[in-house]
Amino acid sequence: MKFRAKIVDTACLNHFVRFSNVIAKLAKTCTLRISRDKLNFVLSDKVANGGVSMWYKLEQENFFSEFQMEGVPAENNKIYLELTSENLSRALKTAQNARALKIKLTNKHFPCLTICIELLSMSSSSRVVTHDIPVKVIPRKLWKDLQELRVPDADVSIYLPVLKTMKSVVEKMKNISNHLIIEASLNGELNLKIETGLMCVTTHFKDLGNPPLASENASQDRNSEQMAEGHIDIRKLLQFLAGQQVNPTKATCNIVKNKIVHFDLLHEDVSLQYFIPALS
Repeated sequence: MKFRAKIVDTACLNHFVRFSNVIAKLAKTCTLRISRDKLNFVLSDKVANGGVSMWYKLEQENFFSEFQMEGVPAENNKIYLELTSENLSRALKTAQNARALKIKLTNKHFPCLTICIELLSMSSSSRVVTHDIPVKVIPRKLWKDLQELRVPDADVSIYLPVLKTMKSVVEKMKNISNHLIIEASLNGELNLKIETGLMCVTTHFKDLGNPPLASENASQDRNSEQMAEGHIDIRKLLQFLAGQQVNPTKATCNIVKNKIVHFDLLHEDVSLQYFIPALS
């Protein structure tokens, strides 16, 4: 089992650092899934039992100048590693604007993800900082629990407003209730609503638009003004919004009534899927 990769492009390196910070905010521990064409950071807390799920995908050809891996077994060429997200984020703090970043799987009395950061120097010599992050190799028999979550077709899919604006609204609402109702329609309307025995507070967003293909599939048997809704834990939504440190080029919310609220963010060549189970 082998893995080594290298980033030399400054923009890619800085993106990688920022995304490690996002992961640290969303998950205490996560699984790094390595395959020949991509890296996935996975959080799987069994959505069916009330936990959130995360699937972060980086295409290796868009980030790494060198990428070599050899998994076990050969016919299913993948490596699954469990690591502490904060350890990765801390190790990469020194990598901002570095000259190069190398990552490799090593064994130093225990399995490690070794990160070597080549720092810029005023002189011709370079300075290298090395971090060894302990990891746990996940046996193949547990891989089935770490596959990308398949969700039913959404009742409504809608583009999200600016995430900073949405985060500001949700932060105020969490002082009133632990639960939030998120509603969306096929005419581009999104509502964030909380209800208590004493009050009902709703924030309306209009003209957000709906993804074309999702709208065509859903509109066959759904009125465009009819709202689909999901009741979710407001703290889980706020954790997701607070973790975003980059403005995505595309952000959608997909509501499967009484089952799940699925957020799908795309920033250049990195995608993040985040699943929050609906409350019964």
